[in-house]
Amino acid sequence: QEQQFNKIVGMDVSFTTLEMAKKKLKLEEASPRLKEKLNLIQGSLTYRDKRIEGFDAIALVEVIEHLDPSRLEALQRVVFEFSKPKFAVLTTPNQEYNQLFDGLKEGKFRHSDHRFEWTRQEFETWAKEVAERNNYKVAFLPVGEIVDKVGAPSQMGIFTYGN
Repeated sequence: QEQQFNKIVGMDVSFTTLEMAKKKLKLEEASPRLKEKLNLIQGSLTYRDKRIEGFDAIALVEVIEHLDPSRLEALQRVVFEFSKPKFAVLTTPNQEYNQLFDGLKEGKFRHSDHRFEWTRQEFETWAKEVAERNNYKVAFLPVGEIVDKVGAPSQMGIFTYGN
């Protein structure tokens, strides 16, 4: 209910996940003002969707690793070419950190739906190419406690439009 936000849209491909979010947020009981401000929609970031264009910021929190690598180009176009927010924040697991998880076998992913998990260098290489191609700057931050040689559990790229 941050007052600084005029409109917030949450998107997911899963209808069930959206229904669970509506219940957790108690949207049925929300004030008309909040219902007008907050909207949950079904969709995919790999298809152009006018409902997500024109926003100042977009956050993709632990999203990209759920896409087949062949769909990353489509996501990049939808987010950075068509939606073109002033700011975009992307987080994704840091594959290097996986060795610290008990019971996670080498070469396995943290979640059964993950299609890939990138090292910090792989993520930075991809993000820098996306930024350069779309007139963004990108900065990187760790998410979580940093451990020597493996980094933090997740990694974040903060994209700012305009060089």
